[in-house]
Amino acid sequence: MTGKPGARKDIEAHTVASQRTKEFQMATNRRTLLKGAAALAALPVGLRASQAAAQSTPEATPVGTPMGTPVGTPAAPLVVGTPEASLEVFSWWTSGGEAAGLEQIFAAFSAGSPSVSIVNAAVAGGAGSNAQAALQTRLTGGQAPDSWQSHLGRELQSRYVDPGYCQPLTDLFAEQGWNEAFPQGVLDQLSVGGVPYVVPVGNHRGNVLFYNRALMESNGITVGETMSIDEFFAAADVLQAAGIPAIALGGRDTFASVQLFENTLLGTLGADAYNALWNDPSMWSSDGVTAAIEAFARMLGYLNPDQAALTWDGAADLVGQGTAGFTSMGDWAYGDFVSKGTEANVGWVTHPGSAGTFVAVIDGFTLPVGAPNPVNAANWLRTAGSVAAQTAFAPFKGCIPARTDVDASGFNEYLQWSAADFGTAVSVPSIAHGTAVTPQVQQAISDATVQFLVSPDVETYRVTIQQAAEDDAAS
Repeated sequence: MTGKPGARKDIEAHTVASQRTKEFQMATNRRTLLKGAAALAALPVGLRASQAAAQSTPEATPVGTPMGTPVGTPAAPLVVGTPEASLEVFSWWTSGGEAAGLEQIFAAFSAGSPSVSIVNAAVAGGAGSNAQAALQTRLTGGQAPDSWQSHLGRELQSRYVDPGYCQPLTDLFAEQGWNEAFPQGVLDQLSVGGVPYVVPVGNHRGNVLFYNRALMESNGITVGETMSIDEFFAAADVLQAAGIPAIALGGRDTFASVQLFENTLLGTLGADAYNALWNDPSMWSSDGVTAAIEAFARMLGYLNPDQAALTWDGAADLVGQGTAGFTSMGDWAYGDFVSKGTEANVGWVTHPGSAGTFVAVIDGFTLPVGAPNPVNAANWLRTAGSVAAQTAFAPFKGCIPARTDVDASGFNEYLQWSAADFGTAVSVPSIAHGTAVTPQVQQAISDATVQFLVSPDVETYRVTIQQAAEDDAAS
């Protein structure tokens, strides 16, 4: 791919990216680091080939890091075989914290394979939906990249394993000791029929309610260690009376609206009833589901008026800047706050009613059938699954490592909170991110949610979702 027209510009762009990543890591104060992440976010997205990527690896541990975690020099990953010339990695990580985190894994890979040119085939927009559509076109056309990003669970199985697009990773898991490094719940989600198909790199929490600290204080709102749905609406009423949107939503990214719904569904039902929905479609007719949809409908009365025009990170900006009170989002939003220098303005709590649960949104990478550069593809996975790469990646991305043997003692307050809860909370799957339902049901819920934001008819919404779940179960 580096031989195509325009490739020289891509090489130059990635050379700039590598240099900026080095500067980002080696800065001696926190503010410079934050500005570096923002600079990474502004770089062109698309095919960016890496020349001499090893120079992006820092030679010393920085004094400060974006989230209080020492990044250090990524340890040289295990390299097996003779590397090919290039490696193409496909993802949707293009925003500030996402792009910076991905650069950390690239740097770790380049430490062991410095001669390999990395092609960053990231696709922006739609919080992954645009990338998934572009990837599907490539896969059906027999043009697979060397590795691509996937969520675990139903998305992995329905989109990639069942059609035969990715290879089993049984031998690689045994070689790297990953069956012991990843918790059983994660192993279950990354496997189909007991066979692993994806290497997880980071574990996000989807049910987080971020809030602007100053707005809460100036309006006399106290946010405790947990928040009930009634407490949330009481706070929302106070903000609304002050002329402040209580909830910032980026409805341009459909997943954000679905995530607000699923978090409210979980907060209303609790983990057991929420999980029962994925095995018994008739449970969508329960009174609890109706109550959850009613609460969701009520929340729509507190939204920012420009929600349809904003992306998820645009909505998060409203909270970080103090022009909206809350946003219900996964903790990749925290990485975004950090990249923009607003993390000190923001507090967090589990989505109302959902304390004691953890909506696990886990990202990982696959090994395609017929990978163009199979040696590099396998070594990329070895790197992505390593302690060094996951330790470097997590602080930038705003997630906790997927491995359980990573020392989290140096992580910032938010990540330590998330890691501690993951160890004790009930882990549940996500609708919005494809781990709870098939792509067909996910799309049906997405379409119904878009309509619900325009015309919030509770019964129509419930029946539409139940019918989609029943049709899928019968197919």
